[in-house]
Amino acid sequence: MITITKEELIQLGFGTSQSQTIIRLAKNYMVQEGFDYYKSRRLGRVPVHAVEHILGITLEISKEVAVHGECV
Repeated sequence: MITITKEELIQLGFGTSQSQTIIRLAKNYMVQEGFDYYKSRRLGRVPVHAVEHILGITLEISKEVAVHGECV
């Protein structure tokens, strides 16, 4: 599973506040899907598919962005 952080969203061109909001919404989405692990306030890494669900688009992740989980 590929994951993404706020800092990586900023590298993709999202603003700081916007990135924080996206991560928060993605964590809420994961909790609704039954993954209580994402209730942690200190957790700042979410699956890319959750972010894509929130945004309604597929993220184009380039090699410059250090996304964790798989080699891009």
